[in-house]
Amino acid sequence: MKIKRFEDLQAWQKARTLANLIYDLTEHSTFAKDFQLRDQIRRAASSVMHNIAEGFDSGSDLEFVRFLKMARRSASETQSELYLALDRKYITQEEMQKAYDLASEVKKLINGLIAYLHSNKP
Repeated sequence: MKIKRFEDLQAWQKARTLANLIYDLTEHSTFAKDFQLRDQIRRAASSVMHNIAEGFDSGSDLEFVRFLKMARRSASETQSELYLALDRKYITQEEMQKAYDLASEVKKLINGLIAYLHSNKP
């Protein structure tokens, strides 16, 4: 299947799911009141999907890989912030694990995409 739009990328689709999950988690009353952490984790999670989309339309594989690496770092940042949310008791261990695992899945998909783009070199 030829990928014609960033929306066709499984990595972007999963990143979108991750961003929405983080938004849902941060709507909890205690989490919602920690404006700094709430806004930071939302920015990090949404940055994953946005960087994938932006990189897809960057015009070159090299630039796309650069954006994918930024997306991967944002997924790691999201995971780190989940620990703080757990420590502050804003989320449960189960909520944290679900979001953490989803971010890990997104990173694996991004890594696969990076590997594919590197293997496409002449």
